[in-house]
Amino acid sequence: MSNLPEGWIETTLGEIAEINPRESIKKGSLAKSVPMDKLASFDKRITGFDTKEFKGGCKFRNGDTLLARITPCLENGKTAYVDILDDGEIGFGSTEYIVIREKEGLSNKQFLFYLATSPRFREIAIKCMTGTSGRQRVQTDVLVNKLFKLPLLPEQKAIADMLSSFDEKIELLREQNKTLETLAQTIFKEWFVNFNYPAPQPPEGGDGGKSPSGDLGAEMVDSELGQIPKGWRVGRLSDFGKIVCGKTPSKSKAEYFGGDVPFIKIPDMHNNMFIVETTDTLTQEGKASQALKTIPKNSISISCIATVGLVSISIKESQTNQQINTIVPKEEYLREFIFLGMQKRKKYLMDIGSGGTATLNVNTGVFSKIESVMPTDDVLELFSTTVVPLFDKILENCLQHQALSKTRDALLPKLMSGKVRVES
Repeated sequence: MSNLPEGWIETTLGEIAEINPRESIKKGSLAKSVPMDKLASFDKRITGFDTKEFKGGCKFRNGDTLLARITPCLENGKTAYVDILDDGEIGFGSTEYIVIREKEGLSNKQFLFYLATSPRFREIAIKCMTGTSGRQRVQTDVLVNKLFKLPLLPEQKAIADMLSSFDEKIELLREQNKTLETLAQTIFKEWFVNFNYPAPQPPEGGDGGKSPSGDLGAEMVDSELGQIPKGWRVGRLSDFGKIVCGKTPSKSKAEYFGGDVPFIKIPDMHNNMFIVETTDTLTQEGKASQALKTIPKNSISISCIATVGLVSISIKESQTNQQINTIVPKEEYLREFIFLGMQKRKKYLMDIGSGGTATLNVNTGVFSKIESVMPTDDVLELFSTTVVPLFDKILENCLQHQALSKTRDALLPKLMSGKVRVES
């Protein structure tokens, strides 16, 4: 106990928290359900819920922490703080959750969430797993009796407040980005679906006339994809730039991995307009082993196998795995049009990728030949100029989000071990 921080105690999880507290939902009644896929990796938020008939499962209230107890969900950081319910409402979820609730006067609910996400807690929980390979589960009765060094309630609250301030700032950035992206999509629809776009400025020294668009109304002509403004045409995705299908370097070569080259996989793309961080990276040697698979900054990557239709933009030279096709724009001003246009093609990609099999697959040949309306260059340049400030602000927010997350994650183990103390 000599290394116990001053004012802290050593106690079991079961002493300071209620584990899987008893709650009641009438069988057959409708209630909010949180399946495992609504818990994102290393994210405090619950990303959504279903309203379903209750037949069984764990039960929880706002302020509880949901901890995935099954492999690989626990290792992947599926732990969330419940705040999606109304006052007094009870929700339910997977039997593979452990529900952690504060004990009044002994623990703080926000602190318990951060405790459950701390490296030390996760290490202990993983050691409490038993079962066959691939289906191991945390033994709850073992976990509740594990000893932890913990601060008293006032310091718990101070720690939780500090860490929550980071998450609140991150959430504000996330919400701002949603608004900015929705605005960009709205402008795209107005210009390229409703064809209500401003006329590009005439060339210097021209007659001052306008193109047949904008306020004057566009002259429409027939095309393979329906009516489009005169001067526009129908092309293929390959007309916008080079199409690159990714590939995974040989995994037998350890020297290919762990460098500074982002290696983009589908999990990196979820809810990420810009790829600011990837789980896996390649070394320069790994990149060189398949140099033709390298994509430059501002390439648009689209997931095309299994999870189809995710769209993200690279912010530096990268590579992807084989589940992703990437469009490398031949002109910088095409980036925004390609990105927003591909976002609107998710259902179409799923339809052409079905092929009568359970796993969706849009191969590179089919992907390259997908037809697209191709506006005139002057319209595309004007569109890029219009929405680039939105894209730039989204990227700025993403980078700030990343910096805040790294600072929070660096502080978390220090606060939970008492190496860094906060005034209570």
